[in-house]
Amino acid sequence: QVQLVESGGGSVQAGGSLRLSCAASRTFSSYTMGWFRQAPGKEREFVAFITWTGGLTVYADSVKGRFTISRDIVGKTVYLQMNSLEPADTAVYYCTAGSRASKTSDNYTYWGQGTQVTVSS
Repeated sequence: QVQLVESGGGSVQAGGSLRLSCAASRTFSSYTMGWFRQAPGKEREFVAFITWTGGLTVYADSVKGRFTISRDIVGKTVYLQMNSLEPADTAVYYCTAGSRASKTSDNYTYWGQGTQVTVSS
């Protein structure tokens, strides 16, 4: 069974930084990996994705210029570096993997359990 395990969440003040990691139980050859987030009372929303080769990264407008997604050369770990955090970034962040590069959650097959990020003003 494939597992994705997120880590690195926590509580920070506005303007601070966090780095999320997502470790996969196997290499997702040719898969796109991404991050989504869900705030209380809101729908899950796209944050960023990175293709298998790392040649394409796409970000939500709300995080562009502040967040950076990357993956290791083996393809089993994906990272989300989050800088200049804002209270609006408070959410549970989910790691995901799928065969299509997409901003739509339905196109992703595997999901982690999520890690909480809380940003205080």
